[in-house]
Amino acid sequence: MSTLRQGLYGLALLAALGLLLWGQQQRIGAADGRAALGAEQARHSQQAAATAQANAARLQGLLADERQAQADLRHLHNQLRAGLVARNQQIEELKRENQELRRWADQPLPAAARRLRQRPALSGAAAYRDWLSGRGAVPAAGDPPP
Repeated sequence: MSTLRQGLYGLALLAALGLLLWGQQQRIGAADGRAALGAEQARHSQQAAATAQANAARLQGLLADERQAQADLRHLHNQLRAGLVARNQQIEELKRENQELRRWADQPLPAAARRLRQRPALSGAAAYRDWLSGRGAVPAAGDPPP
């Protein structure tokens, strides 16, 4: 073989080796990019998980507060109901003991008070609004009832 041919083969071999090294460098760069992207996604996922965990803890605290508030309301409701029962019993005892109070309690309500308690059977918000609109103006305190 001639020296020129050997030189060309050597040059071709060097070019092939250069292309091989360049291709390998490109693959390494792409792999590094994918690794960096994966690390970034993992960091974002960890942040999202930490945020979700903090939200869950906050919601658990709110739920516990809500349950405590409901328990307090139930307790207050029971106390009010017991107070109402005791007050009704006391009124009945007073009516049994006091003749004047019994007579006052047995009187019918005045006409103005009875009208306040009269209400038609309403079947919704629109019917209630129509009933309120049709009642007219409230009479002044000194005017006789209609």
